[in-house]
Amino acid sequence: MRANSVLETALYVNDLPAAERFYSQVLGLELYSREEGRHVFFRCGNAMLLLFNPAQTRQATGLVPTHGADGSGHVAFRLNPSDIEAWRAHLERHTVPIETEVQWPKGGFSIYFRDPAGNSVELATPQLWGLAVETGR
Repeated sequence: MRANSVLETALYVNDLPAAERFYSQVLGLELYSREEGRHVFFRCGNAMLLLFNPAQTRQATGLVPTHGADGSGHVAFRLNPSDIEAWRAHLERHTVPIETEVQWPKGGFSIYFRDPAGNSVELATPQLWGLAVETGR
């Protein structure tokens, strides 16, 4: 047995409205659902990004095991190599400072910045992991 792909990933944020604005306006993710004070979920291609308030997810609900994290997490989104310059300009327009850019020795390129909660957000070309570049949009 082998897992096929990542279906969802989660980050923890204390200010859900600020995180919702950032991920919808800056990264263009499609809002899927929200529960006031607890979570905001986004569709991202064929996967989901879940943003949780850790104070709420540490409380038992009976359905899902408790979870939460303190400190900054990390998420990387696939970046098409032809879109690198456009993403730089887009982040600048949204006054999102680029923390660093990396040209990886074995191929691939990454742009790192922070979300409002301090999580490390990365835009990375798939060559970073030896994956194929998607040709369709």
